[in-house]
Amino acid sequence: MSKVLVIAEQRDGRLKKSTFELIGASAAAGNETHVALLGEGITGLAQELAHYGAKKVHIADHAGLKFYTSEAYSKVLFPLIQSLSPSVIMASHTPTGRDLMPRLSAKLNVGLASDCTQLAFEGDQIKVRRPVYAGKATVEVEFLGSGPRMATVRQNALGVPKPDTSKTAEAAPISVDLGKIAAQVTEVVKGTSARPDVTEAAIVISGGRSLKNAENFKILEETADVIGAAVGASRAAVDAGFRPHRDQVGQTGKVVSPSLYIACGISGAIQHLAGMRTSKVIVAINTDSEAPIFQLADYGVVGDLFTIIPLLKEELKKIKEH
Repeated sequence: MSKVLVIAEQRDGRLKKSTFELIGASAAAGNETHVALLGEGITGLAQELAHYGAKKVHIADHAGLKFYTSEAYSKVLFPLIQSLSPSVIMASHTPTGRDLMPRLSAKLNVGLASDCTQLAFEGDQIKVRRPVYAGKATVEVEFLGSGPRMATVRQNALGVPKPDTSKTAEAAPISVDLGKIAAQVTEVVKGTSARPDVTEAAIVISGGRSLKNAENFKILEETADVIGAAVGASRAAVDAGFRPHRDQVGQTGKVVSPSLYIACGISGAIQHLAGMRTSKVIVAINTDSEAPIFQLADYGVVGDLFTIIPLLKEELKKIKEH
């Protein structure tokens, strides 16, 4: 059994699903699971974390933590880690986790395994695997030396456990003294889309350059809305101006691991495969039967997406209605 610290992530008072994955994985292994929760007006979230297995929630509720900055968050977390002395520290491989964890590992002078897709606990150690060479292979990472083992884990890689509302956790407030901060966020301008982000969605429907223009992505959006999916895009589609960069899936975009990934008119260049090959089920729709995407797909449809997607939408509507 290890003492594990999970760094929770929340936005606007809502906890990210990936935090529940990490807590659940730690609790399932019988670890003493601590959670660090930072923000403003977030004290009430502690018991929700308990439902997934948190034993103790360390809460830093402060106006200076309303918006994330690596400097402010690390100033709070570093002394907590020193006093708690966890064997393992985990965070989600989100933009926040990718920014914060390297800073903490440098301050602690320990190694960090990033973008892990498999995680196992062995006593006070962890064994992780992470993809390399654009996802063509995975490597098992060994942690050397003393100090906590640190890892960021890809979203949707572990699965969210069923919450147990009978569980409670001890809530421990953290004294916050940020001192002088070199830079701070004063405003966050949100996007207008109501659909989930591609990194968090259980289903992602992505389109490529074969959609021909931005307006044609409407057929993917309509299908996505039927099943609560996110809409992604290949780099070619983004470069052509069909979708904003925030929707790009691939090596130079976002890495996703949904339960279902539907690739529409995407040939399957290695850069795109690197961003979605860990999806649980992959469906490919393409007119080219020799497209590389079919080598990775669990199910393939050779045909025109402009014919197939509307038919798929109607079938999904019937399934949802019944």
